Parts: sequence; C-alpha cells; structure tokens
Amino acid sequence: MIRPDFDDIFMELAVNLAKRSHCIKKHVGAVLVKDTRIISIGYNGPPSGTHNCDEEFPETGCSRDSKGSCSLALHAEQNAILYAVKNKATVEGSTLYVTLAPCLPCARIIYSMGIDKVVFLFSYAEYKGLDADEGLEFLRKFGVEVIKYPKEIEIEDPLI
Repeated sequence: MIRPDFDDIFMELAVNLAKRSHCIKKHVGAVLVKDTRIISIGYNGPPSGTHNCDEEFPETGCSRDSKGSCSLALHAEQNAILYAVKNKATVEGSTLYVTLAPCLPCARIIYSMGIDKVVFLFSYAEYKGLDADEGLEFLRKFGVEVIKYPKEIEIEDPLI
C-alpha cells in the first residue's frame, strides 16, 4: 500500500474544501496545520450568517467595494486563521496549505500571526492578471517559507 505524504493529504483537502465555496468567481480552500495535525480549515465566502452569493446573487455575485473586490467575502486563509483563533488554537509556527497563493492583505495577516510556511497550488497573479505575486513576495521578504505545491491534482471544479 502506498502511503500519501502529508503535503498531498493537506493539499487535496484544501482542493476539496474549495468546493464548499459559495463564491461565483473563484473557489479557494485552505488547511492550517501544525506538527502534521490539522488545526483549522477554511474556504472563501461570506461570513457565516450573511448571504451566500451563489444563492442570493446567482447572476452577479455580491456587490463590489470601491476597489472592485467582493464586499462580503472572506478569503480562505482568513477563514482558517479566524476559526483557529476563535477556538483558541495557536497558529504560530504552523503551515498553511492553500489552493490560491495569498493576496497581499492575506500575506500580511499570515506573517502577523506567525505562520512559518505557506504551500500554494496556483498563482494569485496569474488568476488576477498581475505582473507578480505580491503576497508571496511579501512573505518571502519577511522570512516565511513559500512553496509551490509540486504535483498535479485532478480538479473537476472549473472555479478552482
């Protein structure tokens, strides 16, 4: 029997979590791990108890803020970190597996929370049509280990 690596298990879980997203633009999943144990999970979408974009606004999604971003959405990384902290888990020294590389605001949160390592599947810059992954550059600059997940994962959801 072949035993999967923990990296494979956690990234495949992040991909599966992304399928839970209610966003009509992009599905993103995240898994926060410490010492090979899952301490939190998250996916992008509105805060619990508000609107589910795909149900409330199936044609357009939620309204946009002044910068053109979703007005309701929390990013998958934010949801994973917030849930961990809400439940009094220590995230310092942890590893974050995420299907889409962190944007710059999420990178600031990741660094501020003391997360040591980020493993990502896809480039945020490529998704957004940007010249560079600013979030990854920020994390690297301040000593957070950043790794692009090296393996192919079969993905059925076109929004991941």
